[in-house]
Amino acid sequence: MSSSFTASDFQALFGTSPEGTWRAPGRVNLIGEHTDYNDGLVLPIALPNRILVTAAKRDDGRIAVSSGGRPGVIEFGIDELAPGSVGDWASYPAGAAWVLREAGYPIGGANLLFDSDLPSGAGLSSSAALLCATLSALLGLSELEVDPAEVARLAQRAENQYTGAPVGLMDQMASMCCTAGHALYFDIRAMATDQIPFDPPADGLALLVVDVKAPHRHVDGEYAARRKSCEQAAAELGVPALRSIAYEELDDALARLTDDVVRKRVRHVVTEIRRVEDAVALMRAGKLREVGPLFTASHASLRDDFEITVPELDVAVDTALAAGALGARMTGGGFGGCIIALTEASAAEAVLAAIEKAFAEHGFSAPSSLAATPSAGASRVS
Repeated sequence: MSSSFTASDFQALFGTSPEGTWRAPGRVNLIGEHTDYNDGLVLPIALPNRILVTAAKRDDGRIAVSSGGRPGVIEFGIDELAPGSVGDWASYPAGAAWVLREAGYPIGGANLLFDSDLPSGAGLSSSAALLCATLSALLGLSELEVDPAEVARLAQRAENQYTGAPVGLMDQMASMCCTAGHALYFDIRAMATDQIPFDPPADGLALLVVDVKAPHRHVDGEYAARRKSCEQAAAELGVPALRSIAYEELDDALARLTDDVVRKRVRHVVTEIRRVEDAVALMRAGKLREVGPLFTASHASLRDDFEITVPELDVAVDTALAAGALGARMTGGGFGGCIIALTEASAAEAVLAAIEKAFAEHGFSAPSSLAATPSAGASRVS
């Protein structure tokens, strides 16, 4: 999905004029990795990169979808939708329509044309953005005003129950609820959010997002294994989730566990939750440069205790640090995807050049990068 459309393109595809355009951004998580399903804390920002949906109502109860880079139009009836009834990329807009119907929202049919500058497969949450953009468009066409956090929950439900992906709520909350110049401090257990000032350019800094272009290796099975280890540890420790283990109680908790691997997983989760708290405190105090070492400590924990990095991620982080980055870490689920690096703005180009050179020397695929300016959540564009 990567081209720019005009009203005449929409007219040519669907035979009607568009009535509006909605957008939903991707996200990158600053810190708080694999803490979400442990009732923990996360700290994402919304990216300027987004998915756009240009839309118009239709009165026959059917939805037609089309996307740049993919031929043709896919059409389905809202009342005919059931999990698995629509496949490929169209399962996401179908899932959005399905979940709105299941939740009792009186939406009508629609023609939807999708456009994106959000890289897919980079771990920047293109699937959540696609769902949030579709939900925003369908609700907007029907003139239904719904709280952004509720739209995020609908998007999660669609991905869980319609497309079959066991995702948490962080990606959708970031896409719907972030504000420009801030990170979203999301407490999963309390289902509470706060906007934390985070504007690197204003402090002479840059936040680089580098897609290492590593093929995702065993992601589904490894994710399930990590989650199972965390649940096993919580059961063994007699707590509902690892969030219940206070940082000060970590050594005692680790001593009570019998499996070395499970012990490492617990150490990552508990220390990562503390790193989120520390990062938020520093951001509130305007000490962004001091957040860098927390990024680096997070990466070491993900590499050594959670064991979800791959050589491309480790080389990118190590190279960024050697080239002068204030901190760097892998971000996302692991086994591929992206790193983030906090640098002085004046050093950003040198850090990227060093990573590109190191990748060439290692025989890795060339990385790509994008500027991570903390941006606003989903909205109507026109």
